[in-house]
Amino acid sequence: MDFVNKYLACLVTFLFLYLILMFLKFMYKVCWMPIVTQHAMRSQGIKGPSYKFFHGNTIEISNMRKQSMGRPMDRFSHEIFPRIMPDVHSWVNLFGRNYLNWYGSQAQLVVTEAELIKEIMNNKDGVYPKIELEGHAKKLLGDGLSSTKGDKWTKLRKLANGVFHGESLKGMTSTMITSTEMMLKRWKQFDGKELEVFQEFRLLTSDVISKTAFGSSYLEGKKIFDMLMKLTLNVSRNSHKIRLPVISDLFKSDDDIESEKLEQGIKDCILEIIRKRDEAEPRVDTSINDYLGELLVASRDEDYLKRISIDDMVDECKTFYFAGHETTASLLGWTVYLLATHQEWQEKARKEVLELLGNYTNPNQDSVTRFNTIHMIIHESLRLYPPVPALKRKVETEIRLGDMTLPPNTELYICLLAVHHDPKIWGVDVHLFKPERFEGGITKATNNTPAAFLPFGFGPRICVGLNFALVEAKIALAMILQRFRFKLSTNYVHSPVQVFMVRPQHGVQIILEAL
Repeated sequence: MDFVNKYLACLVTFLFLYLILMFLKFMYKVCWMPIVTQHAMRSQGIKGPSYKFFHGNTIEISNMRKQSMGRPMDRFSHEIFPRIMPDVHSWVNLFGRNYLNWYGSQAQLVVTEAELIKEIMNNKDGVYPKIELEGHAKKLLGDGLSSTKGDKWTKLRKLANGVFHGESLKGMTSTMITSTEMMLKRWKQFDGKELEVFQEFRLLTSDVISKTAFGSSYLEGKKIFDMLMKLTLNVSRNSHKIRLPVISDLFKSDDDIESEKLEQGIKDCILEIIRKRDEAEPRVDTSINDYLGELLVASRDEDYLKRISIDDMVDECKTFYFAGHETTASLLGWTVYLLATHQEWQEKARKEVLELLGNYTNPNQDSVTRFNTIHMIIHESLRLYPPVPALKRKVETEIRLGDMTLPPNTELYICLLAVHHDPKIWGVDVHLFKPERFEGGITKATNNTPAAFLPFGFGPRICVGLNFALVEAKIALAMILQRFRFKLSTNYVHSPVQVFMVRPQHGVQIILEAL
């Protein structure tokens, strides 16, 4: 009996000491380290909003964004920076172009200075890696090309480059044209009527990425797209909620439960597509033209170092199903909105298309490269309404950035939207739609400021689908301009929001006029 009592006493003591240790570790992380980091940064002149226990500045940021996006904008205004990111807009003016804020107890250096962004994104010595995705965002994108790093990223990037560049990209234009033709046939019934085009573009881009990357149709991937959109909304709702690792696992919210179901549902659908494709293809190591084919070949590679797993394939499919359609849908939606509100540029673009193609000839790879006016319009649309308004990186060890010495484990919040709307770079007309600013190229438009225009990122990790998205957008716009004039409907409500990407909250309603 004495032995049992001693054993229980030791166990209680051990648990008590363990809990004290965990408490001290917790307090060190959420109290001591933020105080030390904040003091170290302020001694270098880097200021910011004060750290609040446990939550950091997330509650302030969340409240500011809810308030700013709670009402629509002037339907002709493009000054979206204070609406989408009121915290960054306010604190840059208050604390300087680079300041420190807090995501929970995680220190974040918000960077809006183009020179520093260039240094970070070039990442010459690999000192600014991607952050580790956690929680709901991890369920959305997994460990695919957009989030992974190291040798795995190199392997996946090489695969993607082979599919979305050069001759492979040329072969995709016919699919883009066919899908756009199907969309425009539907549009004929709306001659003289209102049409919401953002949803139309989501259908179009979903169909294109399904066919070109995965050899399937939009209908086959529809369930995946629907679940991805629900999961995206879930991620957006929880983007500024701080999670306690153990407690969050024990007491799951409704969003936690929903995200797990959606993640599993997406995985099951993708595995079924992979299974069907695997059974249909001969088991030989020959190159297959689409991305899923290349992933299947890589999954069978005899070299273990080159081989990818089934989980890798699922994460890659999730990434490309999501990013491959949402980015271009956003670009097309905002570009049509801009052309609907700037009829003179719509007519200039239409004149260019008709001069190059006439009324009935569809674009091809050669004509796409000669759409100079459309090219300028797209660039200005991407400047004013970049699909991805911010990126994150981190520093793992102490590093020198500009005049700053950054402590280990600092996150870098790179605000692309701030740079795109910076009057010091673009001039006093920064909030006006002026495609002519890109007439002499990006370098001239940015007054030779590097990394001032980066809608698809910058440096070695620039978006692999950049050329794919631009070609798809140019083809769709050219074919629309050949067949229709359009103006903004009186029912349109200008409410840009960030739901992972910058999108029109209530869609884009236009009135069509067939030519």
